[in-house]
Amino acid sequence: MKVVLQNLTKKFPGRNKKSRDEVTAVDHFNFEIPNGKLIGLLGPSGCGKSTALNLLCGLLKPTEGRIFFGEDDVTNLPAENRGVGMVFQNYALYPHLTVLQNITFPLENLKGEAKLTKEEMQRKAYEVAKLVQIEELMERKPSELSGGQQQRVAIARALVKMPRILLMDEPLSNLDARLRLQTREEIRRIQRETKITTIFVTHDQEEAMSISDMIVVMKDGAIQQIGKPQQVYDDPVNLFVAKFLGTPPINVFRGRVQSGQLYIGQEAVLNLQNVPDQELHVGIRPEGFVLQTDGPLSCKLDEVEVMGRDITVVSRHEESENTDIRSIISAENAADVAGDTVRFALKPAKVLLFHKETQERIYFETI
Repeated sequence: MKVVLQNLTKKFPGRNKKSRDEVTAVDHFNFEIPNGKLIGLLGPSGCGKSTALNLLCGLLKPTEGRIFFGEDDVTNLPAENRGVGMVFQNYALYPHLTVLQNITFPLENLKGEAKLTKEEMQRKAYEVAKLVQIEELMERKPSELSGGQQQRVAIARALVKMPRILLMDEPLSNLDARLRLQTREEIRRIQRETKITTIFVTHDQEEAMSISDMIVVMKDGAIQQIGKPQQVYDDPVNLFVAKFLGTPPINVFRGRVQSGQLYIGQEAVLNLQNVPDQELHVGIRPEGFVLQTDGPLSCKLDEVEVMGRDITVVSRHEESENTDIRSIISAENAADVAGDTVRFALKPAKVLLFHKETQERIYFETI
């Protein structure tokens, strides 16, 4: 099911006693979600991603704008008539019901031609239970399940009606790190098998990038960038997107362009074309550093963290906006790290320039 959002906006009344100005949670959101894709809504807390999800499922009414499911305008359609499945962060299972009863609960409210017999409800419940691999848990109560198992029950309950759209609001936040990894892989598998258009809300950029066909990066209720995960990582449109994506995060320096050369401090680190003289922000991805004894960028060495396949060189520079500079280097080059100072050459493709004031991307070519 294709989903189209047109100028979707949600404003809440101001609660401040001194100022009654409205608060804009979602600001003129325009986006077309292709049929059968998994879309990650990504952004920091308070950016409006959960509000956008609540507008989609009908729990909130937009201040302005339209919502289309396929060719149907569902902007004013009640939540129960939209054919949406919802998975929440806190699972929201009924503790007094078994897993089977929790899954079949949405089916019990069907009326008219859609009404099912008890046998049909159980058949559908076991079909989705098999899909999420919990068919052996059907007689248990939620209190007898692990967090990951409870989350699978919540997903099965959302899928049992075969919704037109599946919405997930931070569904992995309550799981430990290993279980989060396993469950997100399961969510991706289930989505591919069912081919249900899915919108996945998270503040975890690694989570969003690993399972999404496309990601939507949000800030202050507005879309910053839309694209395939790797494309957004490699080609961020502004400094906010560059900082938000990546683990470890991008290293940002105060720099300047002068006579066709990029300077960090007093060191010319890169030859550029087509960039006028100016002060700017210089972003360097952790994998963009190359250990080199005569490299143009010198940093004060703090420590070396051995990670197995790679090592992380932790250093400092007076022009760095980060507390630490983290550079990911092949473990084969570990022997090159010695002394109080470490020197790097830079990979041009991993160097990103941003306007000092607007923080918008500045594109360049190297000589």
